[in-house]
This record gives sequence, C-alpha cells and structure tokens, in this order.
Amino acid sequence: MTTTEERLRILKMIENKQITAAEAAKLLEALRTASAAEPPRDQPGRSRWLRVRVTDTATGKLKVNVNIPVGLVDVGLKMGARFAPDMAGMDLNAVQAAIREGLQGKIMEVEDEQDNERVEIFVE
Repeated sequence: MTTTEERLRILKMIENKQITAAEAAKLLEALRTASAAEPPRDQPGRSRWLRVRVTDTATGKLKVNVNIPVGLVDVGLKMGARFAPDMAGMDLNAVQAAIREGLQGKIMEVEDEQDNERVEIFVE
C-alpha cells in the first residue's frame, strides 16, 4: 500500500502545476502496483530507491536531490526527460538494466562542464 506522504507529494505536484491530473493518475497507479510487487523489507540485496543527485561542481552545493521508488523508475525517467531535455545524452537504458539486474550503489555519474554540474545516480 502506498504511503500518505507519497500520495500527498503527487497532489502537491498537481497543485504546483508540475504535472497534469492524467500524469498524477499514472503515478498513483504505479505506486499502487510497485507497493504490491515490492519485496519484503527484510529481503537483502533488493534495490528499493533510485537516488539522483545534481551538484554544482564549482561550489559543491547540492542543487537537486530526488529519490524515486524503484517501481516508479520508468514513469520517473519519462517525466524527468520532459523537464530536463539535456537528459538525452544519458543512457537511461543502462540505468533501467542496472536496476533489473539488482545492482546497488552508484550506477552512473555524468559531469556537465558547460553548466558546472555533476549528476550522480545511485540505486539503494
């Protein structure tokens, strides 16, 4: 079952006009499906979160910190591509493959020298 916090976060995204009601419905359905298929918490070696960190390479300051349940990765990547067209240079298939294979830890790091940003993707 999805948590109230996750559902409220999706509703806030609608309120802030970050997503449409149709996109929110897809996210809520994905949350419901992900929570039903989620392995027990005590099962070791199972990835549960995709963590994306964007830092300013000049200052080291954290600019973006996003945590996505693994069950929502496909939906999250599609939405992320809509908000960040620069993601086209990243191999998102590699991210999805790493998650399916059960890899954990840092799976990708990309540095954008033009914008002085570092993007790191972790699976935990």
